Amino acid sequence: MGLGDKIKNAAEEAVGKVKEKAGETSGNPDLQAEGQAEQSAANLKQAGEKVKDAAKDIKDSLGGH
Repeated sequence: MGLGDKIKNAAEEAVGKVKEKAGETSGNPDLQAEGQAEQSAANLKQAGEKVKDAAKDIKDSLGGH
């Protein structure tokens, strides 16, 4: 995973956490749910990038540079 992707995904996750906490604190369930959804989306992107990295590592180890 590229460093830019890691930073972008981490930022998206952080924004989601802030929104979730703000929604929880203010009693706004919609904002809380939006924050949770953003965190989930960021986590899925991170997982996808990790799968791509693992596939590239396997390809490289098999001599497919």
